[in-house]
Amino acid sequence: MTTTSPATGLTAPRPRGGIVGSAKDSLVIARRNLLRMSRIPEVIVFGLVQPVMFVVLFSYVFGGSIAVGGSTSPQAYREFLMAGIFAQTVTFATAGAGAGIADDMHKGLIDRFRSLPMARGAVLTGRTLADLVQTTLTLVVLAVVALLVGWRTHTSLVEVLAGFALLLLLGYAFSWIGALIGLSVRTPEAATSGGLIWLFPLTFISNAFVPSENMPPFLRTIAEWNPFSATVQAARVLFGNLPEGYPVPDAWPMQHPVVASVLWSVLIIVGFRTLAVRKYRSANA
Repeated sequence: MTTTSPATGLTAPRPRGGIVGSAKDSLVIARRNLLRMSRIPEVIVFGLVQPVMFVVLFSYVFGGSIAVGGSTSPQAYREFLMAGIFAQTVTFATAGAGAGIADDMHKGLIDRFRSLPMARGAVLTGRTLADLVQTTLTLVVLAVVALLVGWRTHTSLVEVLAGFALLLLLGYAFSWIGALIGLSVRTPEAATSGGLIWLFPLTFISNAFVPSENMPPFLRTIAEWNPFSATVQAARVLFGNLPEGYPVPDAWPMQHPVVASVLWSVLIIVGFRTLAVRKYRSANA
């Protein structure tokens, strides 16, 4: 009697299914990225230098020169400014997220992850979660520096924490834009450039550093509907940093900044996560 052995062949590992499995895989990848970041502390240190310089330079060079709500007080401008600096810091982390993913792609690490039985979106989710942790640490240090130069809040602790939560939510949303850029370019250098080139107009055509009322009508409309501006305005409201007499624009996002900030961030996460995961799958098919 003869037996026939079933044909054997190489097949791709089956990814874990379900939300729980995907969450576990994402946390494993996040831990891996955090360990790698901890072994390169200069990346974190250099990431702190730019926002600290912005705080000091804007506070002491422009403080007293820009009128906010009819006041040219340096203290009024410092309190007005800080929400913009915080928002700029969390969004500029986008370039780092894109460069990190592009570096993994360039070194073939993504291909190795693909050979493992893990959820396809876990690699990107883990990376963005690790970037969120790093951004949180940066924001804590930046808040301490802001307090040293005279920034103060005038609301409850819950409202202040809610303001920082909105800032981190925006940063997490923008990290998915960075993930898509990192998957779309060939080198980490290109990802860094691609991650910054659009951030400068986004952050400066906003209410981050100057009141939008002083802009030409066309730019003022863009600034008032800018998702970045909505989060900055929401943070100022929750921190109690809007000066007395500051004219709130009539645009809906400026009238309801907290709701607008959440809506913009959620839409960006859903849209760009979908595009990034789709790009990841096609890039490694």
